[in-house]
Amino acid sequence: MARSAARYNRHHHAQLFHSRTKLKIGLVGGSFNPAHAGHIHMSLQACSKLGLDQVWWLVSPQNPLKSPTNMASLPHRLAKARDITAPYSFIHVVAPEASLPSNFTYETVKYIKKTMPLARLTWIMGADNLVQLQQWQRYKGFISLLPIAVIDRPSYSYQAMSAGRQLFKRRYTTAQLRHRLRESRVDLPGWCFIAGQRHHASATAIRQGRAASHASTDDI
Repeated sequence: MARSAARYNRHHHAQLFHSRTKLKIGLVGGSFNPAHAGHIHMSLQACSKLGLDQVWWLVSPQNPLKSPTNMASLPHRLAKARDITAPYSFIHVVAPEASLPSNFTYETVKYIKKTMPLARLTWIMGADNLVQLQQWQRYKGFISLLPIAVIDRPSYSYQAMSAGRQLFKRRYTTAQLRHRLRESRVDLPGWCFIAGQRHHASATAIRQGRAASHASTDDI
């Protein structure tokens, strides 16, 4: 029981967003509906390649680009995300937007930067999300706030590379971005593409699989 409580304590820090920390922190935003092994893969890849101290999963109450239909409740998604990350002490699962006036990523990142001015932040996203980044509200402002690490995803490599060339003025190698984060020189935002082993898991496929399974059960 005590061990279980300790696993969850890292997700509950009163001063989490009012800190003078200089930690290198990767931010992963999303609905996490549900959290899955692909999110773990992204976090491990970014942490390993960029030398991050922590990765924060920012669970959104409601993604503006997604329908609320079939969206599990925020407490349910938080609980599932914390369960799946239990073995990974460097991953913190939080929901800052639950207490903010906006659930747009631009505003969320601005808030985190303001309340944690010394933290060395990097946004982590899958290649599929980079492809549709221009749909985000104030996406140009967002990419000016912090460097972005893009994790390769099956079937999205070439589209992501093309989108990156259009969106960003500066591309880093993983070694260059790692060095900048170590030296706290993140005043020049840009992006890096982290290639390598790709993970096929997706929340959409998981939900569709569950729906198909329930339908088959109903037919019995």
